[in-house]
Amino acid sequence: MAASLPVPESLAGAIRRAGESARGREVERALPVDVIRSLADEGIGRLRIPAAFGGFGLDWVHTTEVLLELAAQDSNIPQALRGHLAVQEEVLWRGVDGEAAASWLERFRTGEIAGNAWTEPGSGGYNRSGTIVSQGPEGPVVNGVKYYTTGSIFADWLDVTARDENGNELAVLVRRNQPGVHIEDDWTGFGQRTTGSGTATLTDAEVAEYEVRLLADRFPYQTALYQHVLLIVLAGIAEAAARDVAESLLTRRRTYTHANSTSPASDPQLLQAVGEVDATAALARAQVLETARALDAAFAARGADEAAQIAAANAAELATARAQVALHRPVLEAVTRIFDALGASGVDGAKALDRHWRNARTVTSHNPWVYKARIAGDHRVSGTDPVRLWSVGVPEGASK
Repeated sequence: MAASLPVPESLAGAIRRAGESARGREVERALPVDVIRSLADEGIGRLRIPAAFGGFGLDWVHTTEVLLELAAQDSNIPQALRGHLAVQEEVLWRGVDGEAAASWLERFRTGEIAGNAWTEPGSGGYNRSGTIVSQGPEGPVVNGVKYYTTGSIFADWLDVTARDENGNELAVLVRRNQPGVHIEDDWTGFGQRTTGSGTATLTDAEVAEYEVRLLADRFPYQTALYQHVLLIVLAGIAEAAARDVAESLLTRRRTYTHANSTSPASDPQLLQAVGEVDATAALARAQVLETARALDAAFAARGADEAAQIAAANAAELATARAQVALHRPVLEAVTRIFDALGASGVDGAKALDRHWRNARTVTSHNPWVYKARIAGDHRVSGTDPVRLWSVGVPEGASK
């Protein structure tokens, strides 16, 4: 990982401290509420906001370097911030002028963060959100139920997909601290267990008029950004696995009579296993920094015509798709390989080394890579544009 980060030491220190209690949170399944609050207070939520508005003004490459370090400390936390990063990007894409921008720049400055609330449980919202925005007595209100609401339990705001009474698909930003919003930590996945990816129930939740917009009008590379954050998480898991296996081997004293050395730390076969994990971590980091450059190019197209914007967004979508396809197998193999270097004692539950595989397997199950491989192949063969905005659920009329 990088020796230094392009942020103040106060934030870098908060990132390091996030790792000190990460294993304990994993074992106890304790949500990192205080940790995320500390990171937000130190500025994790304003990495890309211009310095004139209290941020750090980072591009995506440098933002990625910061998030890679955070992911290596606790892979759950960058994923919990994924929705916030998208809201931050939307504000920057639209520009810093106007009422909505002024409100959000002030919220970023004071450490407020946003969470994600797009996916719906059960049959879901296949091409049609079941969450509805309608006019209440005092303005728009939102009603619906969302699942996989990653990060929302830690957040001040929810980024919610919905539709209006005319069937238009929308994105609305809803303040969490109001009677109509209830969030439950009922995520039961075996990995990434402390991302706060449970259920959000919206009951006549109020929303400001200026916080309602067409989903398709948001910045055009939003799905690439979401996937990029998952790639950061995956690369951070690989780095954490390399770190943990190296530390464990260095202090290991037990060995076998048929080993190559009386010291495990100098056994060439065990060192080879660690080297393979280390190489995979380096590969993942390099690949993710490359996809960050595609996001920077997509943002740079903001002032260009629509065709150029879409072309840059498509390039970012393809970049993240290829990275997802390319990295999932090496990382999953690497986080299993650590046990070849440590033997049976490596599976001691107190060490929680299994979290690396569980977390990597969970992250690679998002946005299935098999579809991304097909999309990348279709583009290579026929020049077909990638799908940039999708939903998940049961199609109407589908057989049981």
